[in-house]
Amino acid sequence: MTSPYFDEPLGLAVHSLPNPQDVGNGQAVLTGRWKLIAIMLVCSLPVIAAYFAYFVVRATGHTALGELITPIQPVGDLRATTLDGSGQALSALKGQWLLVSVGDGACAQDCQQRLFLQRQLRETLGKDKDRVDRVWLISDEQTVTAEMRKNLQDATVLRVAPVVLRHWLPVPADKTVADYLFVVDPLGNTMMRFPAHFDGAQASKARRDLDRLLRASMSWDPPGR
Repeated sequence: MTSPYFDEPLGLAVHSLPNPQDVGNGQAVLTGRWKLIAIMLVCSLPVIAAYFAYFVVRATGHTALGELITPIQPVGDLRATTLDGSGQALSALKGQWLLVSVGDGACAQDCQQRLFLQRQLRETLGKDKDRVDRVWLISDEQTVTAEMRKNLQDATVLRVAPVVLRHWLPVPADKTVADYLFVVDPLGNTMMRFPAHFDGAQASKARRDLDRLLRASMSWDPPGR
């Protein structure tokens, strides 16, 4: 007679237990990933706060002069040259809001007018002007006169290659970098541009745009680099 199925010997499959070290390593990797995500979020908060404030202000119906640049253009590892020929990483400018103007070394009347408006726009910020630096980027190798150097003692003056202008200061296809004043946030991101020439009413709008950005970043951006 055939034995019932329950009389057959029971087969057991033996599986290896997880290695405690492997479990620990997996948990460490997971913890590291969460920490990385948290760091990325914290680093993004300043930009998110400033841009959110700007979008909200625009949504309330106020007319803005500044044009947001999307996506923002990070400074990365771009480099420039000082007037004495020394190399400098543009990331060294981080820590302040920047008003950036571009022109050739000869800086004729049109260029000087842009620099004047750049200076005046910063001055209108009052006590908050210490949170904003003026930057003039020279797009060629022409000599800068002694008079120009004297007038720009309170500004950062650097020479840059065309590749820097293309990557850091984007413009529409039918425009040039000389048509704008650019706003760079303290993290090194180019995020807004203003027309390089504007009248009194437009100057007031530009000032309001900057003022809103500065107020939105007040909690994390103290004056001075």
